[in-house]
Amino acid sequence: MLTLWHVYLLMGALLAGAAVLNALERRWWNAAFWLIPAIACLFGTWILDELKAGTKWPAQAMGVGVIALALVAPRTRTAGNDGDPAARETSAARLGDRLFVPALTIPAIVAALVLYARFVGWPATRLIDPAQTSLISLGIASVVALILALWITRSPPVRGLTEGRRLLDTIGWPIVLPTLLATLGAVFASTGVGTAIASLVAFVIPTESWFACLLAFGLGMVMFTAIMGNAFAAFPVIMGGIGLPLLVMRHGANPAALGAIGMLTGYCGTLLTPMAANFNIVPAVLLELRDPYGVIRAQWPTALVLLVANLVLMSVLVFR
Repeated sequence: MLTLWHVYLLMGALLAGAAVLNALERRWWNAAFWLIPAIACLFGTWILDELKAGTKWPAQAMGVGVIALALVAPRTRTAGNDGDPAARETSAARLGDRLFVPALTIPAIVAALVLYARFVGWPATRLIDPAQTSLISLGIASVVALILALWITRSPPVRGLTEGRRLLDTIGWPIVLPTLLATLGAVFASTGVGTAIASLVAFVIPTESWFACLLAFGLGMVMFTAIMGNAFAAFPVIMGGIGLPLLVMRHGANPAALGAIGMLTGYCGTLLTPMAANFNIVPAVLLELRDPYGVIRAQWPTALVLLVANLVLMSVLVFR
């Protein structure tokens, strides 16, 4: 049965390959940077098992690795020559719309596998871990898309690794930022940050007012998402600190409606922050925009309008 561990192995293999290619070119800082997350992907299951068994040093070593990432990141360099631009344009013109086939294959396969496993089941549920169907389907779809891309472009398999390394080096450190921020959100939730926020909010706002609590919840989701760069990281902290104790338990809010609209409210913060690197910084790099914050400048009016709309929706729906 395919599990999430197999997906992590594929990710680790790509990152390790990027580290090796950089080392062969004597780009030592780049090699060190990609080697650290490669180790986490390849040996993460073993590290978790050791931690459950009471052995702490592997997890502590990964903590040192995270610190090392921050120290190494400023010393990394972007990828070198990406080939003859004229030759690339000629190849793109020859392939035409077929270039979009691998990219469109990924969402199509993910949707098909997830829906099949949900409504039909066998044999998908015998081959894919049902607890992680979406992520495993994404891994399968990525492999299929890679095979299709190699077939369409008539490229050797090693081209997938070399181009993947080039893309990793071009994007650089922002590519690992979402993972680190999501992990930080889990750390905050486990260390009682939500409880501290609840105490602070209770001291600052009149908690007997459902509107004040709702406003604190919505703005807290936006601000914490802007700080963390990830609404999934902000949600357990704000929901645990404001949503559950003040809105659900005290004022009787509907937890399903509050959670759904509250998460969408958090994404207003995603539109406003460079910390959401995969949304706001990576596209600017890939599109070679002159203004690295051009995406955010284009998005902030939408974020504010959406924030107001979400606050209105929550005030109408979560207390029904």
